[in-house]
Amino acid sequence: MAIDHFLKNSVTSWMSNEGENTDIAMSTRIRLARNLTDYLFPYAFSEAEAKKVDETVSAVLENTGKEIGNSFTHIDIRETPDLKRQILVEKHLISPLLARGESPGSVLLSKNEELSVMVNEEDHLRIQSLQPGFRLQEAYEKANDLDSLLETKLPYAFHEKFGYLTSCPTNTGTGMRASVMLHLPALTMTRQIDRIISAISRLGMVVRGSYGEGSEALGNVYQISNQVTLGKSEYEILEDLESMTLQVIEQERRSRRAIMEQSPFALEDRIYRSFGILTHARLLSTEEAARCLSDVRLGIDLELIKDIDMSILNELMIFMQPAFLQQYAEKPLQPNERDRARADLFRERLRGEEEQQKGEDFA
Repeated sequence: MAIDHFLKNSVTSWMSNEGENTDIAMSTRIRLARNLTDYLFPYAFSEAEAKKVDETVSAVLENTGKEIGNSFTHIDIRETPDLKRQILVEKHLISPLLARGESPGSVLLSKNEELSVMVNEEDHLRIQSLQPGFRLQEAYEKANDLDSLLETKLPYAFHEKFGYLTSCPTNTGTGMRASVMLHLPALTMTRQIDRIISAISRLGMVVRGSYGEGSEALGNVYQISNQVTLGKSEYEILEDLESMTLQVIEQERRSRRAIMEQSPFALEDRIYRSFGILTHARLLSTEEAARCLSDVRLGIDLELIKDIDMSILNELMIFMQPAFLQQYAEKPLQPNERDRARADLFRERLRGEEEQQKGEDFA
């Protein structure tokens, strides 16, 4: 399967708006860090060793992936043009670190993009499972099945006392990072989010933007992840994260109800102003598009806006990014040209959806 399959498909299965608590929980991710015993770890290995690791892991996965019901496509990062690498980052299929291509590395992707394995990122293997909504257990089971298959074929670096050995000591132990992506506009509007982030940090978890460490919470989208990987089992980590996430979801719902009760017209005005911008603006920056998308998403969840399918908003979240816009336009775009292309795209997708809904109403 060619890389173009993954680049042209803007909406992946993990963005399908299915699963539990989808009014707030957008997606769930499990990532497992693993290394092989016979090679130096990525920060110290040679180009020749890196290439050998890539060949070894890729051969195993391409030959045995079907044992867990998936076939995997191998994409060599260094042979992939910069724009296409960035699109894979924007779809959350690879990390910015792997996209830099500092060592021979690759990503192996399942057809539906739920499963992927990054080879020679910070560790030899980064196994990733993505699911829509709030599906921690399902995401873990899929990642664990793939991990178990690979462990029967590859010699993992494992210590009886410390668990899985990793390049960064903060990942040693289970090697697992579990994350839930949440849309938290009401907690952000009421400025409760800073207090919640501080409280979560004291409990061994971390809150980041939608693209992980160092990224901003664009469009009021936050990732909550475990920070502790050593001294707890995978099940204990999942249980703690599930409990914390459910509390945050409940607080967001409580804040939404409070805003609706105390300032219903101000909230409606904000939501419809944002909808108006997205459907009529001629220039849209990434920040403005993300802010307005957040408001419209909230309007759909509160049933103030009823004619827009949430999957369209999920698609636009990815499509509004710089690399995707340039692929859509089929040419390189300067920042001001991207703002215009972004506005054109939003009008086309959202007003097209509106017209289709009206047509169905009269049919």
